[in-house]
Amino acid sequence: MGKKQLNVRVDATTAEMARERAEQQGISMNQYIERLVQQDMGESGRAFIDAAAQFMKEYETAFLAEFGDSGELQDVRR
Repeated sequence: MGKKQLNVRVDATTAEMARERAEQQGISMNQYIERLVQQDMGESGRAFIDAAAQFMKEYETAFLAEFGDSGELQDVRR
C-alpha cells in the first residue's frame, strides 16, 4: 500500500511531546503517528465487537422467540 502525506497542525507542546515519544521508542515521527492511529482503530474495532456481543446477549430471548431455536443462530457466548 502506498503512503499518503498528511499535514496537521498541533500546538508546540503537543508537537514536542510527540517528537520525544517517537525518539524514546526509536522510531520516526511518521511511524509514531501511524502507530497511534492503528492502535486507535484496533480499540474501536474491539469496542464494536464487545457491544455487538452484549446486544446479542441482552436480546437472545427475543431472537429465539422470533426465529426459534433451529440452530441457525450460533451461540455468541463462546
